[in-house]
Amino acid sequence: MSDPLIRLTGITKVLKGQQEPRTILDGVDLSVDAGESVAIVGRSGSGKSTLLSVIGLFDRADTGTYELDGVDISRVPERRAAKLRSSHFGFVFQRFFLLKHLTAAQNVAMALVNGQGWLPRRERRARVMEALDLVGIAHLAKNRPARMSGGEQQRVAIARALVRRPRVLLADEPTGALDTETGALVIDALLAATTRGCGLILVTHDRDHAARMGRILDLDAGVLTERVPA
Repeated sequence: MSDPLIRLTGITKVLKGQQEPRTILDGVDLSVDAGESVAIVGRSGSGKSTLLSVIGLFDRADTGTYELDGVDISRVPERRAAKLRSSHFGFVFQRFFLLKHLTAAQNVAMALVNGQGWLPRRERRARVMEALDLVGIAHLAKNRPARMSGGEQQRVAIARALVRRPRVLLADEPTGALDTETGALVIDALLAATTRGCGLILVTHDRDHAARMGRILDLDAGVLTERVPA
C-alpha cells in the first residue's frame, strides 16, 4: 500500500504573544491521498487557516511529524520549503490577487515564472491554456480582470494555482466573496483537479460546498475530528 500524499501526526501549534500562550492546533492527525477531496470546517478563529499554513509550509508546527509523499519534511530548511511550495502546492484564497494590468492568460503565466525553470514559449502557452480550459474560461484568456465577474476572476486564480500541475491544492474560503451559483462553479473547478490526481483541501464555512468533498473534518479547540456521514 502506497503512502498517503500528506500525513500529519500529532501536529501542535501554540501562539505566543503578549497574553497567555494559546493552543491553535492540538495533536492534529490528518492523512490525504492523491485525488482525494477534504473539507475542513469550524468556527472563525478555530485554526483552519493556521492548519493550511502548516500544510503549505508557510508556517511550522511546534511539535509533530509532517510527511509528504512518505518523506518527513517536518524540519526542512526554508529554502527547501520554498522549493516544495513551488513544486507540490497550489494555493487559492478568498481574494483573487490578480494583477489588473495583465490578461487572464498573463496572470496564469506568472505562476510559471517563479520556480518552474525556463519553459519554451509554446509549452508555456499550452500549459496556460490547458489550465484555463480546466476551469472553463479559456475563452476569456485575453480579458483583463476589470472585464470579468468575481467568479471568473476566482477561476483565473484557480487556473494560476493549477498551471504548475501541483500535487496538492489548498483552498482557503475561495467562495467567501461569491454568490451561491458562482461559488458552486468554483467548487466544480476545484474538484476537476482531483480527477487528475491532485489532493484538494478546502477550508470553508459553506455546508453545501463542504458536503461535496469526499470527507468533512471539524476543527474545534485545536482538535481535528472526522464528521461521520449521516
